[in-house]
Amino acid sequence: MKITERQAEILNGTVKEYIDLVQPISSEFLEKKHHLGISPATIRTEMQKLTKKGFLCQPHTSAGRVPTDKGYRFFVDNLLEKGISEFEDTFKTEEIFQEARKDILKWAARLTKFLAEQSSNFAILHLLERDFFWKEGWEEILKEPEFEEKDLISDFVRFLENFEENAENFKINSGIKIYIGKENPFSKTQDFSIILSRCYFPRREKGVISILGPKRMSYGRNISLINSFKKVLEKL
Repeated sequence: MKITERQAEILNGTVKEYIDLVQPISSEFLEKKHHLGISPATIRTEMQKLTKKGFLCQPHTSAGRVPTDKGYRFFVDNLLEKGISEFEDTFKTEEIFQEARKDILKWAARLTKFLAEQSSNFAILHLLERDFFWKEGWEEILKEPEFEEKDLISDFVRFLENFEENAENFKINSGIKIYIGKENPFSKTQDFSIILSRCYFPRREKGVISILGPKRMSYGRNISLINSFKKVLEKL
């Protein structure tokens, strides 16, 4: 379903602000923050249209809007189309990757922890030939406001279990693959997203790197994180 250029600007602004603030975004706030050159009333009308088209929804307790899966998908596709800048800290290349020449298992553990810390999400590194998983990020993920709900923690644990059990069923190549909410291939995952990519680790070992977290994750940062990591790997 097509939307206008103005609606796209409002939608992208709403998603970006919701990711940062974790609260419904109002037309007044969007006008002040993004200087759209149109009145809050006009923004509100466009938000209503975006809601009817399924890109936004309105919690019954708030006048603001939050993105739906469809809204996140539009935002992410727009990011990928425009291109994403390099991650600002290119993995301390020499320090981290020197370890790969000595002990790939120690390196994999350290890298997974680095990905979790930098993304503030849960990171999984899967060496395919060894069928071994490194997992890091509980400390980071539990700081996210979504996980104040205990039921969501249980759902996330099942989400991780399903992800690991079905890892080989994901149809991915050397590009970035992103699953948002209900796009995930298993049940009770509507609150979470996955960013993953296949790549070659040191000594040409095939593997997959993944970042998992709440649907409100920082997509731009996490995509940049994985892209930059892959570029460094290509130089080894």
